[in-house]
Amino acid sequence: MTLSASQADSLAWDKGDGLLPAIVQDADTGSVLMLAYMNREALAETQLRGRVVFFSRSRQKLWEKGETSGNALELVELVADCDGDTLLVTARPKGPACHRNTTTCFGDGSALPADALRFFARLESVIDQRLADQPEGSYTAKLFARGTKRMAQKVGEEGVEVALATMAGDDAELVSESADLLFHLTLLLKSRGLSLAQVAEELASRHRNSR
Repeated sequence: MTLSASQADSLAWDKGDGLLPAIVQDADTGSVLMLAYMNREALAETQLRGRVVFFSRSRQKLWEKGETSGNALELVELVADCDGDTLLVTARPKGPACHRNTTTCFGDGSALPADALRFFARLESVIDQRLADQPEGSYTAKLFARGTKRMAQKVGEEGVEVALATMAGDDAELVSESADLLFHLTLLLKSRGLSLAQVAEELASRHRNSR
């Protein structure tokens, strides 16, 4: 989705002396990549080129993200907020968004897409509820009550099932067994007071240190 000429003209350009803040969000992960500014020409060029173009306040000129580094931002969607004084640019980055070579201008961001992180947080919340309520017939509560050793065994068993599904070439079975593995791993981490968010952070740390 992009803005029509009439929509672009109706934006609150006068509020910022002809400039609007443009928040850039990764289309795949949901991470906020950076904040820059656009004038009317930068907005028009962004929509024309399909790559994000900003207005440099220090150099007083247009600049296409990645024109020197190659780390372009491919436009996916561009919308304005309810007041028409801020732009949200959804894009796919072709390399680090920050000039300091980090994934975002706010650091390296999440190791997993935002939707995945939200789901895993919800899964952990559901597990917490099962353990607190102890509903009759709850597999989660029963397995947790059997202790860390049994949960660790289940993680091992599910890991073997994942490997077997891989060797059998059954993609649907591989996805199903992988889901079982992630569930049991989440429960095992919970028994040690740990979370998948900590696992994600470890992956992010390794990614940062591998550069």
